[in-house]
Amino acid sequence: MTRALDSTGSLDARGAGAVSACARPATAEHEAGAFRHLHAAHCESGVMASMLGHYGLPVSEPMAFGLAAALAFAVVPFIKLSGLPLIAYRMPPRSVVRGLDKRLRLKMVYKRFRDEAEGMRVLDRRLAEGHLVGLQTSVYWLPYFPDDMRFHFNAHNLIVYGRRGDEYLISDPVFEAPVVCDRASLQRARFAKGALAAKGMLYYPTAVPESIDLPRLLKPALRANLRTMTGAPVPIIGIRGIRYLGRKLLRMERRRDRRTLERFLGHIVRMQEEIGTGGAGFRFLYASFLHESSKQLGDELLAQAATRMTDAGDTWRSFALAATRMCKRRGDMNVLELVELLHGCADREAEVWRLLRRFV
Repeated sequence: MTRALDSTGSLDARGAGAVSACARPATAEHEAGAFRHLHAAHCESGVMASMLGHYGLPVSEPMAFGLAAALAFAVVPFIKLSGLPLIAYRMPPRSVVRGLDKRLRLKMVYKRFRDEAEGMRVLDRRLAEGHLVGLQTSVYWLPYFPDDMRFHFNAHNLIVYGRRGDEYLISDPVFEAPVVCDRASLQRARFAKGALAAKGMLYYPTAVPESIDLPRLLKPALRANLRTMTGAPVPIIGIRGIRYLGRKLLRMERRRDRRTLERFLGHIVRMQEEIGTGGAGFRFLYASFLHESSKQLGDELLAQAATRMTDAGDTWRSFALAATRMCKRRGDMNVLELVELLHGCADREAEVWRLLRRFV
């Protein structure tokens, strides 16, 4: 059964049967019960878990991430960050939002704007009506981020739950408590130029189911992620992509350009451990999703897959530590050690997907 949301952001039972509880609209003050901030591991899955919970559907962040089939790996040479190839450990930005929209039938509204002033007016109007509003923003222009954490990344997600004059009340999942942002900075963050430019992107659901039918939803979500990690037609994606990265490191070593190799290793570690949840963090998040699913369904295969995925996350962390030590010249450069660790990551993840193939 799906509950519609009326124009104030509250639950509307019309055509959906009786509703036992209503989500109260966000107010201009962060009063107890009006909105509950969720401190999460990753911005996009944290936003969706918080937003769905506010509208009466309790869902954990790992469950949101897993049902969206958001786990991935890719080395993308034609997308450059500071002249180096993009290395992704999850599906592209907005995949969690769109994945949950599709599987949970949320009927999400997405809006982009050519005119910045219009984009801010729409945000203000939705807040005045009592809606939570999800935004895609640039980390660099959000003033509540510490200086050493601000960089040009245009796909950071957050929730605006209220407004107080020219200040916006923000639930940013990567912070422990709600924060405040001035109007000018928020506008600049929403309309920052460059790669992954959001163009003022805002989103919110217009319908939320009363519960998650996990037995119905789990297998399609697992199949989708299985295709990403094991069935991609090109060698730069999925398990093959992890092994491709190892071969790339070996080719770079043969050129005997240590400075370039060190720079590339630093780039890998930054992409893995500093941007978003990171390579290992996403593996732990997905392991939690599998563990939660195994408990709800009483399935041992899912529990085994969760354990293997945790092992993969541990191996990714070992790789990051070794790569950091080498690129900072705190130890000998040993590319073979790094390649062996990458193969260990690939082997452990491949075992996860063999188990999940049996389940689906």
